[in-house]
This record gives sequence, C-alpha cells and structure tokens, in this order.
Amino acid sequence: MTRIERIESNEQSPIDAARLEDEWLEADSSGGFASGTVGTMRTRRYQALLLSATQPPAGRVVLINGIEAWLEANDERFPLTMQRYAPDVLYPDTSATLLSFDTEPWPTWRYRIADDAIVVAEVFVAKEMRETVLRWRLEGASKAAKLDVRPLLSGRDYHALHHENPAFSFDATLEGERVQWQPYGDLPTICVTSNGAYDHAPDWYRNFCYARERERGLDFTEDLATPGVFTFDLTRGDAVMILHAHAGHDKPFEDSALAHATRLASRETERRAAFGSRLARSADAYVVNRNVGRTIIAGFPWFTDWGRDTFISMRGLLLASGRYPEAESILLEWADTISEGMVPNRFPDSGGLPEYNSVDASLWFVVAVQDYLATGHAHAATTSRLQRAVDAILDGYSRGTRFGIAAHGDGLLRAGVPGVQLTWMDAKAGDWVVTPRIGKPVEVQALWINALSIASAWNPNWQVLRDQARVSFAARFIDPDTHTLFDVVDVDHEPGKVDRSVRPNQIFAVGGLPFALVDGDIARAVVAQAEAQLLTPLGLRTLAPSDPAYQPHYAGGVQARDGAYHQGTAWPWLIGPFVEAWVRVHGAAGARERFLTPLYAHLDRYGLDHISEVADGDAPHTPGGTPFQAWSLAELLRLEKLLGTP
Repeated sequence: MTRIERIESNEQSPIDAARLEDEWLEADSSGGFASGTVGTMRTRRYQALLLSATQPPAGRVVLINGIEAWLEANDERFPLTMQRYAPDVLYPDTSATLLSFDTEPWPTWRYRIADDAIVVAEVFVAKEMRETVLRWRLEGASKAAKLDVRPLLSGRDYHALHHENPAFSFDATLEGERVQWQPYGDLPTICVTSNGAYDHAPDWYRNFCYARERERGLDFTEDLATPGVFTFDLTRGDAVMILHAHAGHDKPFEDSALAHATRLASRETERRAAFGSRLARSADAYVVNRNVGRTIIAGFPWFTDWGRDTFISMRGLLLASGRYPEAESILLEWADTISEGMVPNRFPDSGGLPEYNSVDASLWFVVAVQDYLATGHAHAATTSRLQRAVDAILDGYSRGTRFGIAAHGDGLLRAGVPGVQLTWMDAKAGDWVVTPRIGKPVEVQALWINALSIASAWNPNWQVLRDQARVSFAARFIDPDTHTLFDVVDVDHEPGKVDRSVRPNQIFAVGGLPFALVDGDIARAVVAQAEAQLLTPLGLRTLAPSDPAYQPHYAGGVQARDGAYHQGTAWPWLIGPFVEAWVRVHGAAGARERFLTPLYAHLDRYGLDHISEVADGDAPHTPGGTPFQAWSLAELLRLEKLLGTP
C-alpha cells in the first residue's frame, strides 16, 4: 500500500505538493475504471469517477468526471476536493486540511475540518459490479456537519474533451434513492444512488485545466455539467454515493444505498485480501473481461488489450501468480485469432477487424504457451490445441507471411517493409518510423529460436530449422570488436549490413526467455555492456547515452515524445530480462537488493502501487507514459518468483 502523511506527522506542515499529483487507480472487471490524484484535482482527461467500457474492454466513455465536495460545520465551509482551472489556478486549496492519503484497502483521505473533527473520504470500485462507491464519515465532531456534493458530468469518449453545449440534457429522473441522467441519447444512463437529498440545480463549471495533457502537447481544457447537489447530515452517519452506468435494463437496489455500499465494501475487502500481496492486488486490475472471455489490459488509462503486451504480461500477472485458468482461457481465445501464422497485435477501440502488424507478438504467444504448459495445469485437449496453434505460427513464419516476415535461407527470421514498425520498438509519428529495424532484429531471432526450440519438444520437424538458426545466430550476430551482439543484421534486407547501436534488445539472447542463445564470455560481455550503458534504477535505456541519437527525456508534444520513446527512454519492463541475464552470469546474490529495491520504492510514486510505462533516460529518471503499465508490474512479479519474495 501507499500511505502519504504530513511531514513528520506535523499537522502544520502540508503534504509535499509534488505528492498531490501522484495517481491512484480503481479498475472494474470490463476495462472501465476510476482514477484520480492524491490532491483530488484531475490532471488528465482520463481521470474520472465513472469511466465505463461499453464494448468491453473498449468503447470507453467518461460519464462522471469528478465531484465538488465541501462540508459546512461550525458556521464555516471546508472544501474536500480541489480543482485546477485554466490557466493554472488551484481552487479551492485543500492542502492545508489534508492530513493523509492511503491506498489500503482503497483510496482514502483524512481531512481536519475543525479542532475536534476529521472527515474520512473513500473511493473504491466494486470490480465485478462495475460500481464506484464514494463514502464519507465524520470522526470526533459533536456539532452539525452538512456535506454537499456536486457531481461533474460529461458523456464523452475517454480520449476526447467536453465543452459547454446546448445539446447536453440536465433532465433528472428520481426513483427512491436513485437519481438518473442521460446527457446524450447514444450513451448509457448515469445513475447515482445515495442516502442523501438531491436538489436539482443545473450549472456549468468551465475551463478545467489538465496539466498532464498540457505537458503532452494536447488540448487540455474542459467544461463539465453539474445537474444538482446531494446533501448529507454526517452527524447522523456515513454518507454514500454509488455511481454506475446502465442501458435501461437494471433495477434499483433491493436494499438501501447505505446497506448496499456496506455490503460492497465487505465483499471488496475480502476479495482484495485474498490476493495476499500488494503486487498481486495491483496485478488484478489488468485482468478483465472481453465481450467473450478474458483479456489483459496493456496499461491504464489509455491502452486496451494488445497482443504483444498480453503475452509478455501474462508470465508475471497470471503464471507467476498461479492464475492458471485465466491464462489458459486467454491463450485459447487468442489461438483462435491466428491468421497466416500471426496473432493480432491490436483490436481497434472502435471495433472492426484486428490489426496484424507485429513480428514478435506471435512469438511471445509461443513463449507464454511454453510457460503455461510447464505448470502442468493443462489437460490433454488444451495442450493439443495450444501446440497446434504454435505449429500454425511457425508454419506461417517459415513459409512467409505479411510484411516480409519469413525464415531466410540462413534459418533466421527476416521482417520488415518501409513505413511499418513491426518490433516492440514501434514508435511512429505521422509517416516517420523512428526505429524501423528492418532486417533481422536480435530479439526477434532470440524469440524465433526459442519458439523453434519449444515446438521441437513435440514436433521434431522443427529441429533442423532450429539448429540452422542457432548456428547462423552465433556466426552472424557477435560483434568481433566488443563480443556483444549487433542490434540488427542484414539491415534493410541488405546482406551483411549491421546496426551496432547499443540497445537493450540483445539482452534477450541471455535472459528473459526459456533458452539462452549465448553463454560464457559473450553472455558476460552483453550483460556488462547493458549494465554500464543502459541500466537505470527504473529499467534499461533504449539507446546508450553515447549515441548521437540519444534523447535524455521523454517529454513534450507527440512528435518529441515519439522521437524519444525508443531513443534513450528507459523501460521498467526490461529490468526483468536484464536481471535474469545478470543472475545467469553472476548468480543471484545481491540481485534483489540492487535491482528490485528502486522498483519497490517506485510503487509509492507516480502511479501508486503500480509501475510506470517509461522513465527518462537521464537522472533523476522521472517516470512518464502511462502511470499503470501491465508488463512493468508483471516483470517485477516474475522477478519475485525468480529471486524469491522479500
């Protein structure tokens, strides 16, 4: 858990302002979520209290962006939420009254609102019910304390922004403790069930400012509609609001809002406790339902499910955590999507045909199958289906498939055509493919040879190609000057042309996969180069700082960020294969303390209880990208299994 308190417990010293923008996440079972900041002001367009997936896990819409909440007691008004308005004004400022914030068991704030009174505010998502519960209680007060809450609504795609317009419908329907609105006819109805009194008082709040969007060079201001105010008497007991979306077929709760919220809290407490560890609880956020079956979200707030990310993440999120039935379900579902030897890398958010545009997603699928079958959990029928899927992938790749992907005459896997990015280094800005890596990338060969080795266990026909590829790899990828590995050979399909860029991809020939391709002096040289030139506390840089193309910071507009994404930016997920390679070369002694300690500390910053997508290549290695990234957390879980939990 993450706990943030006033400095040295001194109630006169405010919480560090930088900590107020750290982010929390509460995910539901279908790709929707609630998220926000410690300080309660929204810093991203994606932060909301009710964000629902209408086509799980895609079709995400923001329904309730946030709330304006305040307490009236002792003839004073105490704000409980903070907003940022353009150009950059924080109002009201709650930092003077915020005593602490905690993520255990869910986001919880404590405010001192008078000499003898504290308000506790909580937010949690009941995962399976897809309901967001807001709850407040008063501690230590004897005088009247009235809580007022204004919901702030939009009704928009989660990538978009909302502005004042006459089409927004403020009409409210009241039924018992439930209030409903449908701002736009093509969106789900917004429901709030509470034990307070609702006063209909429509208004617009304008010019909210989202600082993280401004930093990303995107539009960053928004107008939100507020239909009315909920009022509660906190001296009479807890106040609750239950937020959810529906399409008109569900009924009001059978019991009171307070009883329903209490039951949800009890169930969520029990469900979360069953995971046993902080990392396992956080990992559960990424495992969600599709319209049919289960899947893994690549990251929050803006990713859905991607093939490459799914199979890399599965190894830590599910297999290292013993969640074998879910891993099996996902593998079998993806097995049915194989086309010409390829699994999709992405399902478009708006529906439509899947996108087959990755050379390595299919090979990571094979590695995930190997890891799953090694658990001994699969029945014979499942084993047979997955083995056939692997054979179909290798058959498609060996014969040749999309984008020039094919086994070459030397047994290695060639791939790539101009204008398309096929490897995990897949940044593209307009027509600019930042790191095209056309030819024979080193990690693709490591995955290819591993896949051939895995399939050879049940299909001897792959052994000849595997052996040929291994011999060719040893002959063609070792740099005679450094005894490390080239990043790409036959660059742009020109025989003999090599790319000597110092990148992390060569580490997969030593660690991170079931079968190492090099050992001895070569393995030591690869690990030493990565350690000396690429290692940061939050992962491996994607390019050595000595390279003229190195970008030290992941910041700025879209073009600048895409240009830095794989040109020096550090990726936490790469710490997994690096540490595994380091342990193979040096042994496990000291590995946990040296390499995992910074990641454990990172759990308390940026995306709380999670690991970020990327970090700056230069110190202080400021985290960036998505605050909640599946494969970053997954590799930490996988390393815990490798090295033993602390």
